[in-house]
Amino acid sequence: MNTKPILPQPPYAALIFDCDGTLADTMPIHFQTWTATLRSFGVELNEEWFFKRNGISAKELIRTLNSEFGYSLDEKLTFVDKQRRYIALAHTAVEIQAVADIARSHYGKVPMAVASGGHRPLVEATLDAIGLRYLFDTVVTVNDVAQGKPAPDIFLLAAKRLGVAPEECIVYEDSDGGIEAANRALMRVIDVRVLWRSEAGTF
Repeated sequence: MNTKPILPQPPYAALIFDCDGTLADTMPIHFQTWTATLRSFGVELNEEWFFKRNGISAKELIRTLNSEFGYSLDEKLTFVDKQRRYIALAHTAVEIQAVADIARSHYGKVPMAVASGGHRPLVEATLDAIGLRYLFDTVVTVNDVAQGKPAPDIFLLAAKRLGVAPEECIVYEDSDGGIEAANRALMRVIDVRVLWRSEAGTF
């Protein structure tokens, strides 16, 4: 896959990467495991509805389902079941090569972080599966902050841990909520979805 559309343009002092859908092609696994979990509780998941909410945390997704459709899903039980199913399949995750190549090419040259709206056990299982964990100085997840994306907290904490001012960071993202979070953190952001549009001939 061509990295040219997403190459970072100087100046920048650090790179911050989302995980799901940015470094790793995990959304099919998430959809599969969410479908199985919700079906076990008598709920059918609409694929289009799910993918429009890419980037929000698992607990926020459960709250949204309950709010929008009047379900009474138990947040803890649903979350634990989903997490168990995902971890069982995490080894099938594959990297998104164009983004992973950028991370690899910057290893040892600038500080780098993963900043994900996912929960730590799932994010770490994914990074281990794709073999990229060693590239990053820190991994920030929704477990580390008061508010997930689209709040800027995750990205601001990543910059703080890297010792770099937010405005000196470039973020790689694949969701509207993640892009909003990066903008609110006053960081430049690269939308990796341009890769799919480019491949489709619409870039």
